[in-house]
Amino acid sequence: MRVREVMTRNAVTIGVDETLVAAARKMKELGVGALPVLEDGTLSGIVTDRDLAVRATAAGADPRRTRVREAMTPQVVACTEEDELAEAAHAMEACAVRRLIVLDGTGHLAGMLSVEDIANASTALAAEVLRHARDPALHAP
Repeated sequence: MRVREVMTRNAVTIGVDETLVAAARKMKELGVGALPVLEDGTLSGIVTDRDLAVRATAAGADPRRTRVREAMTPQVVACTEEDELAEAAHAMEACAVRRLIVLDGTGHLAGMLSVEDIANASTALAAEVLRHARDPALHAP
């Protein structure tokens, strides 16, 4: 099975200069825990609910004034639409993440792949990802 068969298409994005409040509101409205971050139309990173809570709010940042660029994770873990689902799941395990950015054949944002998306196709594969996402040391070489 390929990533394109289970991924979430049309991922809603946020700009690097939007506020953390705007990011949190967008996540709440959409019922998601992460947004791809764009700068001038180019993928620049990802901001997660954990970034908002741990990296920004716990550090005392004012969410009304702090920009997404200050809290986002610039290192994007990605796969392509054509990757095998098992390969994408293994990438999640190796990086201890619960979601991947999905790129199309030209390297542009095509959507996102979450553990929930994987669970719709294989609960066993999703369970393995979750086990490693909770404890990345389990997958250490």
